[in-house]
Amino acid sequence: MDTLPQQTIKTLEATAVKQVTGSEALLEALVCEGVETIFGYPGGAIMPIYDALYDYQDRLQHILVRHEQGGIHAGQGYARTSGKVGVVFATSGPGATNLVTGLADAQIDSTPLVVVTGQVYAHLLGTDSFQETDVINITTPVTKWNYQVTDASEIHEVVAKAFYVAKSGRPGPVLIDITKNAQIQKIDLAAYCPCTHVRSYRPSPIIRMEYIEQAASLINEAKKPFVLFGQGVLLGNAEQEFKAFIEKTGIPAAWTILGAGAIPTGHPLNVGMLGMHGNYATNVLTNECDVLIAIGMRFDDRVTGRLDKYARQAKVIHLDIDPSEINKNVEAAVPVWGDCKETLPLLTQMSEQKSHVAWLQKFRDYERKEVETVIFDELNPKDGEITMGEVVHRLNKLTKGEAVIVTDVGQHQMVACRYATLNQTRSNITSGGLGTMGFALPAAIGAKFGTPHRPVVAIIGDGGFQMTLQELGTIMHTKIDIKILILNNQYLGMVRQWQEMFNEKRYSFVDISSPDFVKLADSYGIAGRSVRERKDLPAALEEMYAHKGSFLLEVMVLKESKVFPMVPQGASVSEIRLK
Repeated sequence: MDTLPQQTIKTLEATAVKQVTGSEALLEALVCEGVETIFGYPGGAIMPIYDALYDYQDRLQHILVRHEQGGIHAGQGYARTSGKVGVVFATSGPGATNLVTGLADAQIDSTPLVVVTGQVYAHLLGTDSFQETDVINITTPVTKWNYQVTDASEIHEVVAKAFYVAKSGRPGPVLIDITKNAQIQKIDLAAYCPCTHVRSYRPSPIIRMEYIEQAASLINEAKKPFVLFGQGVLLGNAEQEFKAFIEKTGIPAAWTILGAGAIPTGHPLNVGMLGMHGNYATNVLTNECDVLIAIGMRFDDRVTGRLDKYARQAKVIHLDIDPSEINKNVEAAVPVWGDCKETLPLLTQMSEQKSHVAWLQKFRDYERKEVETVIFDELNPKDGEITMGEVVHRLNKLTKGEAVIVTDVGQHQMVACRYATLNQTRSNITSGGLGTMGFALPAAIGAKFGTPHRPVVAIIGDGGFQMTLQELGTIMHTKIDIKILILNNQYLGMVRQWQEMFNEKRYSFVDISSPDFVKLADSYGIAGRSVRERKDLPAALEEMYAHKGSFLLEVMVLKESKVFPMVPQGASVSEIRLK
């Protein structure tokens, strides 16, 4: 019997179609999409994917978190610092439902994620089998797109679409639910084709030059123009385009908490933070400007206060990639649809070189009043208990504005956002729209994996820390370097402040006890220290920041602290209180 020549056999082997399982097809697709890091937690319904992952450890780094919510917040932190899509794995049932808070957080804060959940066998769907939940219907309101895979042949196409949808246009979270039969099903592995188009989905609207021209005309005629910028500048990688625009037009610019860092804190046209606990000048002068230019922000209620009294005197120009945000809350005189990386240079080109010296001075005058009434004593107290502001102020001297600052939700968040020095983009990682307590610790883990070359400091309240402190186990396991700064006022501080101011000091269930955080950290092999006296604070912060490896520093701060300025709920931004 004749045999085939050896060269022919090799050629046939090279051209043979390789058979793989659905799980292997998924991992191949992730590798092709450039994924390097996955945050996840295994379980029964996703076990075949984890079995396949065993053979991909040289190509895919998997971080085992201690809770699925920790995994998705870590994915968010990774995405926000790296600019890449965060990838998260979880099993069915409780594993999938534990992701919902993070999905909602990512959806409202426009964070690109691809989340993969395992699911029961397709023939068991709808039978209430063990650990089965209808994850598609549960997550539809909190995802940009979701899809259930029941046949492995769909996996490559679905993954490609998921990454395209997650990162294009206004980013957001996407969930892929894969039944167990699809994970183990054998298919022929075809070449992976990235997705570049989805029918009926237009991620970036067509730029209309007539609107650019109208906007430029208003800006050129304005006597008191004011720029409000949000995270859209960062998501569009348009920091340089934005800087060029404000520097040419000479317009003062204020930021939302998610927009912080798009220009350095010390930039001469950076006039501060917007919103309920923002700066005095930025709020009051919103109601005095004649042209209001909103760039990549959505006029959230915490920014606008009472809408019927918000910037009624101003002509509003709104630049946004998501047309649904324009005219949703505040009516725009000129809507500028499109990616601000493309629209800003066009607007800059048509805008005149100007400097609004007298108008900018008005911001500085209001700023001086705020410093005298609030800021100086908050940052430089002479006696009494340690304030949150002075801790952040001293931390700035160590970070020099180069660290990634990750905050939880509450008083410490507002203080950190107000006073932290940020000299680099993608440096302020916080839960904005959803306000998720427990966000900071796992998000800091993700942030460190997203930017391993930068120092990461997580500033957390005693209440929020206790919501996800199990992720100390992830830090212990991975041996990453994160500085954990707990500002402990022994209260759920923001709720207590509201109860003091608006509920006649009826303090209802806001007095919270805490464990010994230093001992807790030590049990996870993490160095720690607690400080109560002002004289010990500088050395403690220096020890934390210089320490090689993770370090937990608890600072006992003023127990009944209040964050000011403050726009009371239901009030106009011009009714902001300094005290």
